[in-house]
Amino acid sequence: MNKPTQLAPVMASVNTANGLPNAHYTNPEVFAEERTAVLFANWSGVGFGKDIPETGDAKPIDFLGMPLLLVRDKDGEVGVFQNTCRHRGMILVDAPKKITGAIRCPYHSWCYDLKGRLRATPHVGGPGQNRHEDVKLDELGLVRIRSHVWQDVIFVNIDGSAPDFEVAHADLLNRWSEFDQPLHAGGGTSSFKLEVATNWKLAVENYCESYHLPWVHPGLNSYSRLEDHYNIEKRGAYSGQGTLVYRQLKGEDEAVFPDFAGLSDKWDEGAEYIAVYPNVLLGVQRDHTFAIVLEPVGCERTVEHVELYYAQSSKDTPELEALREANAQQWRGVFEEDVFVVEGMQRGRHGMLFDGGRFSPVMDGPTHNFHHWVASQVAERRTTP
Repeated sequence: MNKPTQLAPVMASVNTANGLPNAHYTNPEVFAEERTAVLFANWSGVGFGKDIPETGDAKPIDFLGMPLLLVRDKDGEVGVFQNTCRHRGMILVDAPKKITGAIRCPYHSWCYDLKGRLRATPHVGGPGQNRHEDVKLDELGLVRIRSHVWQDVIFVNIDGSAPDFEVAHADLLNRWSEFDQPLHAGGGTSSFKLEVATNWKLAVENYCESYHLPWVHPGLNSYSRLEDHYNIEKRGAYSGQGTLVYRQLKGEDEAVFPDFAGLSDKWDEGAEYIAVYPNVLLGVQRDHTFAIVLEPVGCERTVEHVELYYAQSSKDTPELEALREANAQQWRGVFEEDVFVVEGMQRGRHGMLFDGGRFSPVMDGPTHNFHHWVASQVAERRTTP
C-alpha cells in the first residue's frame, strides 16, 4: 500500500467523525489489510451448523482464499480444519459429502479421522510399509481452526489471536440469553443467498441503523415506524437496532408460529437486529430468528447467505409450511430492498473527493460504532511489530 489511510478522524466522536476513507471499500491492498487485521483476527462467520447436521457430514468452503473444511464428528461437535493434507498440501475435500470412514486425501491416501487426527499413511516407508519412524502421526493431524457455534452460525478465528468467543461476546450472549435454545432451520425458501456488488462493510453499516426505514422500507415502516426503533451500541463488539413494535405474521386461518419457550414480556412486541462484528447479522423475534453470514468474495463483491430458524421443526409443524414460505418471502423482499442502497454507496465510494462522509449524532451511532471498531482493528495492527 502506497500510503496508509488516515484513521484518526474515524475514531473521533460520532458528532464530528468522518467515515472510513474510500480506500477501505475500493482498494485491493486495503481489502487485503482488513483480511488480516479484521476478518482473520476476530470471530468471523463462515457457515451454518444446519449444513452439516449429521455425523460425517463435511462441507468445504473458501474464506477469503483460505480453504476450510467444516465437519460434524462422532460426538456431534462441529470442527473446522484447514482443508489441506499435511503431506503435500492437496485439497482433501472438494465438494460437500458424507464421510463414512476417514477423510482420505485423493493424492496419496493419507487418512484422517473426523477430529482431524492422522490415522493412516499408506506406503510412507516404501511399498507395503505404512509407517516410518520420522513421520509421526500424532504431530501431523489436520490444522484445526478455532471455532465456535452460536445461533447456528459457525464462527472461526483464523489467526488464533482473539479472546475466547464467550469472552469476546459476553455482553451479547447475556443480552440474548433467552434465545439460547434449540433452533430449527426453516428449510426450502428459508435458505437463500443474495450476490451484491458491494464491499462487505456497507452491508453491515446499512443493517446497523433504522434511519433509512421510511425511504427504503416503506412497507416495514408503515407499522414499525422510525420512532418505534432504538439504537443498540456496544463499543468494540456489536451494534444494531431494536423495535418496540414487532408484528407476528399470521396465516389465513390466523395461525402463527410457536413462540420460543420462556421469553420475557419484552419480546411480546419487541425484536432486535444486531451486527456481530465483523460479518454476521442476526435478528431475533418471539417466534423466529434469522442469521446472515456476509462472505467477502472480493473488495467490491459480497455474498449474503441467509437462514431463517424457528422454535419448532418443519417436520413437527407441517401445517405451517405455507406460513414459513410467506415469512421467507417477506424477509427476502426486505433484504432485496437494501441492495440498491449498498450497491449505490459502493459506486459512490469511487467519488475521489468523498471524505468518508459524516454521521447523524442521533441516528447513526450504530454505524459509527462499526466504523470505529474497524478503524481500531486496522490501526492496532499497523502499530504492532
